[in-house]
Amino acid sequence: MSRPSHDDTSRSHRKVPHSDDSAGSNSRTPSATTGHVEIDGVVLKLAHPYDGPGQWIGQQEVLTQLLACWLTVDDTDLPLTPRLVGSPGIGKTQLAIAAAQRQKLPLYIYQCTADTRPEDLLVTPVLSQDGRISYHASPVVSAMITGGVCILDEGNRMNEKSWASLAPLFDQRRYVESIVAGISIKASPKFRAAITMNQDESTFEIPDYILSRLQPTLLVGFPNRQDELSILQYHLPYAEAEMLAMTVEFLQHSHELKLDFSPRDGINLLRYASKRMMQDPTHPMSKDQAWREALEKCLGGDALDLDNLAEKRRRNFGGDAVPLGLADFFFNADDPLHPDREDDEDDDYDERED
Repeated sequence: MSRPSHDDTSRSHRKVPHSDDSAGSNSRTPSATTGHVEIDGVVLKLAHPYDGPGQWIGQQEVLTQLLACWLTVDDTDLPLTPRLVGSPGIGKTQLAIAAAQRQKLPLYIYQCTADTRPEDLLVTPVLSQDGRISYHASPVVSAMITGGVCILDEGNRMNEKSWASLAPLFDQRRYVESIVAGISIKASPKFRAAITMNQDESTFEIPDYILSRLQPTLLVGFPNRQDELSILQYHLPYAEAEMLAMTVEFLQHSHELKLDFSPRDGINLLRYASKRMMQDPTHPMSKDQAWREALEKCLGGDALDLDNLAEKRRRNFGGDAVPLGLADFFFNADDPLHPDREDDEDDDYDERED
């Protein structure tokens, strides 16, 4: 199948004059991406792009790898759609935001959930005040039309039916079909996408035909000590040095023990501890007391003893031997009443009978 030319793409999307539209239809700047677009006679209201900080601290190699995925090395080449995989709270979404800002492209973020429907990902009909139906483009479609970046956040929380609606977007076809609006929507040549995925159990199994379109897999790991300190200082410039040091030490020790406490956990811990210390100026809480209370309230009582917590998790996830049968739950291996017990007494008895 031949790939649509840039001219075909531009002809299929016509910008409708709008009071907020200060730039021409070919503009790709964030300030010009809101408004309405007409496609095959259907007017779509575009989503607003994300406008927030995009600082990425440390792990520059994974940022470089993500930017490489979005390069095109030839007129016939297409960008890749990578998976950003890692534990919750380590900054996968922030990494994609930073990459989009490095590219100077408008950014759209769609939060995937277990009940996401195909129309949620594409075009949603909305009943307006005058009784008419208007069509609202999702962040995915808005990024396709404006030539921006779309982040599908926590993509492995989404079911297969919804993923199927995006299959033609993430291969050489680069389009989607909205059943609700009755139109096909082609992606701008500038459109880029990335999928973030958490490494936890509360997710769906993504089918292979989708995974084959979401390549490569970029692993986002925990930051080292200096980077973690810089991350906390960036988000909490008011935090005291002693509190920062305690938090970084805690997080680094948890990383060594393969526990899943993240920089986000450290940020929340420090925010709560700072609020508790400032709550009553007449009876201020000590730093140690505030930090320890914050640790327990934010991360649970088990976090007070990381070594013991790590040992518990090792036992829960296969550290101990698994019983071989149901009887092993009720009898020791050498118990004479064990129904599966094998001993020599029965053999001796049989020999005497003979």
